[in-house]
Amino acid sequence: MLQQTTVQAVIPFYKRWLRLFPDVKTLARASRQEVLRAWQGLGYYARARNLHDAARAVVREFAGRLPDNLGQLRSLPGLGPYTAAAVASIAFDKPCPVLDANVRRVVMRLENIAPRDGPRTDRIILDFLAPRLPSRGAGDFNQAVMELGALVCKPRNPLCLLCPLRPSCRAAKAGRQELIPPPRKSATKRIEAVVAIIHKDGRLLVQKRPAGGLLADLWEFPGGKRKRGESLEEALRREVREELGVEVVSARPLTSVKHAYTQFLVRLHAFEVTTDREPGLTPGCRRWVTLRGLRRYPLPSGSVRLVDFLDRAARRKTHRPGASRPWK
Repeated sequence: MLQQTTVQAVIPFYKRWLRLFPDVKTLARASRQEVLRAWQGLGYYARARNLHDAARAVVREFAGRLPDNLGQLRSLPGLGPYTAAAVASIAFDKPCPVLDANVRRVVMRLENIAPRDGPRTDRIILDFLAPRLPSRGAGDFNQAVMELGALVCKPRNPLCLLCPLRPSCRAAKAGRQELIPPPRKSATKRIEAVVAIIHKDGRLLVQKRPAGGLLADLWEFPGGKRKRGESLEEALRREVREELGVEVVSARPLTSVKHAYTQFLVRLHAFEVTTDREPGLTPGCRRWVTLRGLRRYPLPSGSVRLVDFLDRAARRKTHRPGASRPWK
């Protein structure tokens, strides 16, 4: 959970996760939907899928006990070099150096390492750390370096005057600490998307995303990206036709919500839609669900905001004399 997410954001998710899945066997027995629903709000859902697959592998291949061998840890889904080394050192006190962004920054500044290609720089850093690992307490050492990078040797405005390693820092002596590593250039891509809110007998049509790719296995309303030169309604009609095989008869704008991903800023435009005939259902991939029932489904954050909007709209309608609501 701490990969790509701050500690403060993780704490409530972590506590809830342990209530739902107190041990690896409970997690292995859970359905994919239960796991993704528990993860909802943390983003980067591949982490949840990998964690689920790793739990199943631990039960299947290691009798439900996490292995303490670095090679076996690396064999588990989602455990790359950093995570495997962190688990081996912190949980089992194995002398394995960890390498995350914080550790990388600390060592690059200590040694005044000029940026090179990633693998070569990482090899230099690991060679620097390996002989400095204590024979006992490797996990404490690794965590100390990570914390030093997170709290003192920060990417911007490092607190050099408070750093215990300042006398040994070659980058600080050369006045290059804020140039190492060089800032990353990142461009956020803006995406406009349309979604169709289609209802029938108090239920809403939702569908499951493919098992691979972005937001895999999550549920969402039908729709997709607007193409260059399309109006929102033109995009809506095309997406409904392509995805559901039906034609839009009417489309009433409902709301729009924004959601940010790592490299994308998506604006979802939701329309209440009627179609020329009922869309066909696909077992396990497309179904009619009540608004209340959607709360049990794993949804992307943008879709969660749309559900919140629909819920508020439905509540307002119930307070109007003689009003009926299309969904419950």
